[in-house]
Amino acid sequence: MAKKKTEEKINLDSILFKCRDILRQARNSGSFFEKRDMMLTLVFLRFIGEKFEDGVENLRKELISQGLDPDNEEIFKAFFDDATFTDGTYNLPVEARWSAIINTPAPNLNVALDAALRSIAANDRKLKGCFVEGTFTTRNLAPNDIKKLVDEVTKISHKAFGEEKDLIGRVYEYFLKEFAVNATKEEGEYYTPHDVVQLIAAMIEPLDGTLYDPCCGSGGMFIQSAEFVRAKRGDISHINVYGQEKEPATYRLVKMNLALRGISHHLGDESDSSFTHDLHKGLYFNYIMANPPFNLKGWYNDNLKNDARWADYAVPPESNANYAWILHMLSHLKPLEGVAGFLLANGALDDSDTVEIRKKLIQNDKVEAIIILPRELFITTDISVTLWILNQNKKGGVFHGRELRNREHEILFMDLRTWTENPVKNENKKKVLLTAEQIGRAADIYHTWQSEGTDGTNYAVPELYRSVSVDEIEKQAWSLVPSKYIEFIDHDLEIDFPAEMRRIQNEMRELLAQEKESQRMLEDAFRGIGYDL
Repeated sequence: MAKKKTEEKINLDSILFKCRDILRQARNSGSFFEKRDMMLTLVFLRFIGEKFEDGVENLRKELISQGLDPDNEEIFKAFFDDATFTDGTYNLPVEARWSAIINTPAPNLNVALDAALRSIAANDRKLKGCFVEGTFTTRNLAPNDIKKLVDEVTKISHKAFGEEKDLIGRVYEYFLKEFAVNATKEEGEYYTPHDVVQLIAAMIEPLDGTLYDPCCGSGGMFIQSAEFVRAKRGDISHINVYGQEKEPATYRLVKMNLALRGISHHLGDESDSSFTHDLHKGLYFNYIMANPPFNLKGWYNDNLKNDARWADYAVPPESNANYAWILHMLSHLKPLEGVAGFLLANGALDDSDTVEIRKKLIQNDKVEAIIILPRELFITTDISVTLWILNQNKKGGVFHGRELRNREHEILFMDLRTWTENPVKNENKKKVLLTAEQIGRAADIYHTWQSEGTDGTNYAVPELYRSVSVDEIEKQAWSLVPSKYIEFIDHDLEIDFPAEMRRIQNEMRELLAQEKESQRMLEDAFRGIGYDL
């Protein structure tokens, strides 16, 4: 039994499940948002503390490699009292270090945690506004409860789960899934899975310049984009990140998340709606990556009626923000080179109240690709969604070393709904993911279509993708539903129906014979114990 326990791997979901239960049972733990704030703030303190410990250890090794003794009093004072780290690691005050927090007696933990947050915010301007004043003392969890919570969070480590993973985002996703049943539906909060973000990044290749997300959530788009740049041996300092987030708690979260990663960012000085208070008005970006709230209602007010963002199109319907998001993002794309990849609910492909906007987007050659994704990619919703790619330059030229052809008046359609063969383990509902190979294949289909030497009029594989002219889309009343353009093979035509009927009839005869034999044996058994049948 002991051997089995030592072999058991630490599972992030099991740790978070225990934290969830501690908070559910604890007296005075507050609303969902207060529980989530406490958990995410604890995880932030844990991660920033772990990065500090790693930074100190790396600094010790560096000093030793230079022939210096890090334990020498003078050396320690010179290098460690006010340490400077080259990788963006924060030099934490003593009271904010996780080693100090976990050694604090349980009755003093709530006060110690809030003191740690105050000292971090006071020592770094970028982290100002990340924390709710009195996060822990206001709730004042019982000593036993806050101690159990801290002990569980201590188990969440980049050493155990991997430096490359967006662990704060994963914690955020878990608490959306487990706590926020209403929030996911009413507030439109959906955490974008890593594989979906990687697909968008692989498609539009945000390797340099400016990157914008108008509804940036926990910052997953930025973090995965930074990983994409690193994977391509690029320099993340060449990417300038801009974002906006409406929800105050999530705004604090994205600031924490990006600070931990050392990603320079411009998120504005407050949380607010990109529609009613655009914090980056007048700025244009090389790349946009976004996962706007699906079918968002309540986005509109009368002040937006004559807004410049839709002056060249039409006012998006008040009942649904899908096309408001499209036009908002288009207004922020650099006019001659900007590229956007974003997710929308499938209804945006063909809804009747946006046909005039959609028609003009197509006629203006803004839409470059439409990719329907598999169902079950998201944990918090099971719907299939569409990846849209807008491009301000379909005329061709050199892009990231590739020679692009003129794709004017063409749109690439892809349908990936059958790519569902990779189930995710340890989920209490069906969920699939896109593998690195699948992401590479989808990006290659798109990039090959863009490239010189490709004949767009004959670029197609049945049931997967097809390049389509604007003339053909006009004949379909400006619909962007891929199944109207991609060839689907009627596999029923391949069936030998007479042979199939003979097979079914033979199987039915065998089943009837088995049932008769079972009935006979049952009757014999009853007769054997004295029943007269």
